[in-house]
Amino acid sequence: MFKEYFQYKGISFPEFIYSPCALQTVENNFQVLDDDVFNVTYQKSGTVWMLEILSLIQSNGDPSWCQTVPNWDRAPWYETVLGLRRARRNHSPRLISSHLPIQLFAKSFFKSKAKVIYTIRNPKDVLVSLYHFAQMFHPFKDPGSLDQFLEEFLKGDVPFGSWFDHVRGWMGLQGHENFFYITYEELLQDLRGSVEQICQFLGKQLDEQALDSVVANASFQAMRKNKMSNFSTAPSFILNKNSSFLRKGISGDWKNHLTASQSERFDCVYQERMQGLDVTFPWDNQ
Repeated sequence: MFKEYFQYKGISFPEFIYSPCALQTVENNFQVLDDDVFNVTYQKSGTVWMLEILSLIQSNGDPSWCQTVPNWDRAPWYETVLGLRRARRNHSPRLISSHLPIQLFAKSFFKSKAKVIYTIRNPKDVLVSLYHFAQMFHPFKDPGSLDQFLEEFLKGDVPFGSWFDHVRGWMGLQGHENFFYITYEELLQDLRGSVEQICQFLGKQLDEQALDSVVANASFQAMRKNKMSNFSTAPSFILNKNSSFLRKGISGDWKNHLTASQSERFDCVYQERMQGLDVTFPWDNQ
């Protein structure tokens, strides 16, 4: 329906839900509070999953908040036009989600004690998930063939720009006390252990019963059934309801979609663009 992208400081954004004015306001005027917790990801990297985990941790494992309030109100994407308004209205302590690259993030964050949890996912899985998402999310352009979309993704010619730049930018905060990163694959492998790590980072102590509740209610199956988390109540002019927003929730689905030559092409760019980054991700050894 909308289809057109605009550029803000070299990064593409779809019209209607984003605007240059809102992005400028977020970057220069949004007042970050010391007890804010930011859920930051490149798109299709586990944003909704981490949002659910953080919501449950904040409510001490009680699922009622997650089951009665839409996730976009609990932890709004503050770079969107509506999300900015909601983030400003929400009471402290605030949960705020974002796909912004670090250079467009609220400047006030870097002078605050607010915390960022950054979730990273195998970029091949990000590519495949984003390809399917672009087919159902009306503000995005038609992605065309997977081969065409692969090239656009590798060039960063997609909303929110390059995955490689996004990850390298945010990982520059590695070692800062208010920055914590975790991979989608770690969440899949050990959700309870991951929740415990997140709680430790947030300075939040949960008893065993509360931890059990967080793990149970943040499972993919539980989120898929929760209308406040699965985007089934999103407006139809934004999202095509013929497809499920929460598609598979697995790792390695790229193997079912990319050809050997496409995978090799991706690996070549990945090795070139990630050279010198002092971190090893779970997919680097696969």
